[in-house]
Amino acid sequence: MKAVALGALVAMAILFAVAFPLQDDIPAMAYVRAAAEGGMVGALADWFAVTALFRHPLRIPIPHTAIIPRRKDEIGRTLGEFVETEFLRTDVVRDKLEAASISSRVGAWLTDPDNSRRVAAEGAAAAAGVLRAASDDDVRDIIESLAREHLIEPDWAPPLGERLARVVDADAHRPAVDLAVETVSAWLHANRASFSGLVSRRLPSWVPRVAHRLVDDTVYNEAVAFVDKVRTDPDHQARHAIDGYLSRLADNLQNDPATIGRVEDAKTSVFDSPRVRSLAADAWGTAKTGLLAALADEHSDLRRRSVEALVRIGERLGSDDALQDRVDAWITDAAVFVIDRHRHDIASVISDTVAGWDAEDTSRKIELMVGRDLQYIRLNGTVIGALAGLLIHTIAHALLG
Repeated sequence: MKAVALGALVAMAILFAVAFPLQDDIPAMAYVRAAAEGGMVGALADWFAVTALFRHPLRIPIPHTAIIPRRKDEIGRTLGEFVETEFLRTDVVRDKLEAASISSRVGAWLTDPDNSRRVAAEGAAAAAGVLRAASDDDVRDIIESLAREHLIEPDWAPPLGERLARVVDADAHRPAVDLAVETVSAWLHANRASFSGLVSRRLPSWVPRVAHRLVDDTVYNEAVAFVDKVRTDPDHQARHAIDGYLSRLADNLQNDPATIGRVEDAKTSVFDSPRVRSLAADAWGTAKTGLLAALADEHSDLRRRSVEALVRIGERLGSDDALQDRVDAWITDAAVFVIDRHRHDIASVISDTVAGWDAEDTSRKIELMVGRDLQYIRLNGTVIGALAGLLIHTIAHALLG
């Protein structure tokens, strides 16, 4: 386009060179000469104007030329301020988001299983990246710290005693007692041979063998009868004894320093420091391996359930008007809040980016984007100048002869 515009200027110069010496012999050539002269003036004037935007014409530092390279930072600041005051206004953002119906569009998009699978895949890739990037030592330290703070350091006995007291008061322990009694009864009926010699072997050697068997059978039968009575009688004395023991244990766990101390000692011996760190390492290693495997396998239960959940969310967003209104309101309020608080920071991206550009590169990029239209300005200037020159010459000739 620069060549075309230059060609128009050269054409006007040739016409002028031809018409100027012939105008005395051929009067019509004066009109051609005037048109060519005006065209050259218009072409040169617009060439200067267009060139002055991007560089010094003919490399001469004429004032008020090379405007874009010289005022690049100011243009960036002005553009950033314009975006901040006109495009990032609260009312503009709110009106645009409220008219967008974001939730219904997202819902319609998510109802397609392919789209939900894509979202699940992208989410799985992001989650896997986070898991791989996380330092195992740091995560183990966090798990150990949380376990120590919330699990090990607090006293166990008083909370256990409080919960046990609630269980006993609500008779919620009865099913456990029934299960224990039934288990003992079933074991006794299935293991009679275990009582052979249990008591008789402690009898003197002169006692007859028949007495030995009688003693063992009596002990076994009494044990079976006692357990069966406990099992069938909900008001049995043994059950009351168990209730009393559990009540006393609940009270001791809350109020008896000796009992509390024994529980804390047992807890400390189980969860000593090296063991806690080992448990944290094992827990994190197992969880990380399992999660990475589930995230990588598109047929895993985790990925499948994620896709199903996303599809259900899409269906609800597409059909539930009340949910759409709530989600749209959340999105709009969140966006407006963020933009209202960080409007200047968002707009400063433009000014900071432009400020970081090289002046010559910026000028060249802008010229490449709009240069074709600017060369049309040169062409138009040539044509308008030629018409103006012709008109001026015609009016002058008509008035002055």
